[in-house]
Amino acid sequence: MFVLLLILIMVLFGFGFLHPIWWAAAAVLVFGATRYGRDRGGAGGRDRSNRSDLGDYRVYQERRDRQERWERRYNRRHRARWGR
Repeated sequence: MFVLLLILIMVLFGFGFLHPIWWAAAAVLVFGATRYGRDRGGAGGRDRSNRSDLGDYRVYQERRDRQERWERRYNRRHRARWGR
């Protein structure tokens, strides 16, 4: 699949010498291939090496840890007030 895309980009680049709009089409394909290429999963379903889920979990975990630290700190400072 990648080889066919590479051939298509080369053909469009070659046609660009006839009419510059083909260079724009080739540039769009290059952008799409680099932005949404193999690392993003593609049409074959979910990619197991997708790191966005792991990044989302790390953000969640850091926020949860900050919240727990804040609650422990707050509970220690105001424990006497709650006993009244």
